[in-house]
Amino acid sequence: MNAEEFRYKELADFLKTRRAKISPADLGLSTTTRRRTPGLRREEVAQLAGIGLTWYTWLEQGRNIHVSAQVIESLARVLMLDRQEQIHLYRLANQPLPPDLPESEANVSPILQHVLDNLVHCPSFIADQRWNVVAWNRAAALVLGDFAAMDGRRRNIVWGMFTDEYYKKLYMHWDLHARSLLGRFRSSCGKHIEDSYFVQLIKELEDESPEFKKWWPLHDVLDDSGVYKQFDHPGAGTLEFESSCFDVPDHSGFRLFVHVPVGGTDTAAKMQSLLGE
Repeated sequence: MNAEEFRYKELADFLKTRRAKISPADLGLSTTTRRRTPGLRREEVAQLAGIGLTWYTWLEQGRNIHVSAQVIESLARVLMLDRQEQIHLYRLANQPLPPDLPESEANVSPILQHVLDNLVHCPSFIADQRWNVVAWNRAAALVLGDFAAMDGRRRNIVWGMFTDEYYKKLYMHWDLHARSLLGRFRSSCGKHIEDSYFVQLIKELEDESPEFKKWWPLHDVLDDSGVYKQFDHPGAGTLEFESSCFDVPDHSGFRLFVHVPVGGTDTAAKMQSLLGE
């Protein structure tokens, strides 16, 4: 069995197991007739999803057929899939996630917050797929700004970089870091090109930032590899960090950004001082 055949088998098995979990009564169907197996019948799923019975049967048989995003959306609705199950179904069907599906909850789990809080001397935060900061540690608040006092737009990393004078003063060689961030932002936009949030954010950035308006049309694209950063902090002076980004493997779309003090510098000692240690 090759990889493609395995994917279709996984899709078939997933559909069958989800179908078996749904009670006809959950969808307002009659339960007066005797059923040999629990859950919905194939013909009921096909009818409710608006697709042909033969075609749906082929899906559950693991046949090599193309599945459109519209069909996946209908099946997810009929099978009453939760968010993670929907994501899994879209991936098995080799379809991109719809723009509204990847949106994450505003709050991180207590475990993730615990991770942040234990990165004591490393300014760290978690951002969602739209580059909005949703959680942070005390070190991040002391170096990057008081996120708790910011409204939703100001917590957006790209918005802050291009419109907040604090960041323009904080970052040494601001223009280089801003263009690097823009390249990484461009790359992430490509994954959610139909998301209206990005469209509106880009329009507002073009209106508010001459630099963004000048650089955005260049279509520079970068990945989220490690970045060396130098800050001119108003209270601590020069701070040097190695910045890395990590995907959070829970389908939330969250990313963890960690700034580690560069070895051989006095940054770690300065962070201890800022933290009152």
